[in-house]
Amino acid sequence: MPEHLPRRQVLRTAGALGLGAAAAGALTGPAEAAGTPDRLATMGAHHGKLEIGKAPFGTTPDGKKVDVYTFSNGRMTISMLTWGATIQRVETPDRRGRVKNISLGFDNLPDYAALSPYFGSTIGRYGNRIAKGKFSIDGNSYQIPLNNGENALHGGTLGFDKKVWSAKIVQSAKAVGVAFTYVSPDGEMGFPGELTSTVTYTLDRDDNLRIEYHATVKGKPTIVNLTNHVYFNLGGEGSGPIDGHVLQLNAPKYTPVDATLIPTGEIAPVAGTPFDFTKPTAIGARLRGDHPQLVVGRGYDHNFVLGGKTGADGLRFAARFWEPEDGRTITVHTSEPGAQFYSGNFLDGTFRGIGDRAYRQGDAFAFETQHFPDSPNQPNFPSTVLRPGQTYRSTTVYNFGTK
Repeated sequence: MPEHLPRRQVLRTAGALGLGAAAAGALTGPAEAAGTPDRLATMGAHHGKLEIGKAPFGTTPDGKKVDVYTFSNGRMTISMLTWGATIQRVETPDRRGRVKNISLGFDNLPDYAALSPYFGSTIGRYGNRIAKGKFSIDGNSYQIPLNNGENALHGGTLGFDKKVWSAKIVQSAKAVGVAFTYVSPDGEMGFPGELTSTVTYTLDRDDNLRIEYHATVKGKPTIVNLTNHVYFNLGGEGSGPIDGHVLQLNAPKYTPVDATLIPTGEIAPVAGTPFDFTKPTAIGARLRGDHPQLVVGRGYDHNFVLGGKTGADGLRFAARFWEPEDGRTITVHTSEPGAQFYSGNFLDGTFRGIGDRAYRQGDAFAFETQHFPDSPNQPNFPSTVLRPGQTYRSTTVYNFGTK
C-alpha cells in the first residue's frame, strides 16, 4: 500500500479488507494500529483462538512511552492503552456477524490527553464525585483539587486516567488479557497513603470481559473507589443516539442528587419515576421528561443501588443493554453495591473519535460499577475507607452477545 496515503485512508482500507487493529498496524506503522475503522468481517476459522499483541501508541510530553495491547478470542477483539489503563476499542459482531467497534475513543495519544471525557479510562483513586473535594478519615481532613465545578470528580485534575500504567500480559487456556499496575504516592491529588492498584482485564472464549480490581495502601488509611468509564454505543461507535437501546437495570433504588450532582443522602425508590428500569425499557423513552432529577443531570447521570443477593462467585446481575436493530447485547455482573448510569449528556460534538465522527449528546452510555458517590461524606452509604493491612477487591464482568 502506498506510504503517502493519509492515515485515515490507510486505516479505512484495512477495515474494508476485514483486518483488525494488529493487521492494520502492519500497513500503517505500530503507532497508528489502534485507529482502524469498523470492520465488516467474521472471524471464520479463527473462532476461539486466544491471541494478544503489543505495539507503540505514542509518547507523553515528559517522554513516557504508551503502548496499545490488542487481544482477541477469535470472535471479538479488545484494544487497551497503558495510558490510563484505557479500553480504546471493543470490536464485536452483531446478529448477522458484522463486526464493529462499539467503544468511543481516539486514535492518537494527544486527543486522549487533551480532550477525553474519560473514554474507557480506569478511574481512581475515587470514581465519581466528592463534595467540594473534601473528606476526613480518623479526624484528619483532606482536600482534592476541584475539577467539576465546586466538586472533585474521578480522582481530581490528574487522576489515574492520566497516568501511564505498567502492564503485564495475562494468558491461560481460557482467557487472555493484561494486568495494569499503578503506584500512587502518598499525597498525590491530596489523597493519603501510598496506594498500589492492579486492574486485570481478561477476555475469555465466551465473550466475557472480566475486570478485577486489587489495591493495598501503605502508611495511612485512604479512600478507594475504582471503576472503568468505557462509553458504549451498541450500534457502533459514532452511529448516533442511544435512545433506542433497551435497558434492564437491577436497581430498586437510586441516590438523588443536588444541583451540583452530589447525592443528597437519600436512597429513593425508582418505582413511579423515570429511573425505573427494573423492566426492559428504551433509554430514550423518558429521557427528555421534566422530572427534576433528569433536568439537573441533563438526562441520566445517577448512581443506582443494585438489588438482589450476590451469587456463589460474589457477583450479582446488574444490568442488560440491548440494541434492537443490530441485536448486540451487554450483560453486566458485579461485586459492587452500585453503578452510575450515564446517558452521554455532556458530549457536545466538539471533537471527533476513532471513526472520524463527531460525538454528540446522547451518542453513548457509560455504566460504571462502583461504591456510591461522595461516600466519605455520607455516613449512611457503604464505606470506601481502605486501611493498611486490608485489601481492596472488586470484580465486574461484561458479557457481549446478540439476540
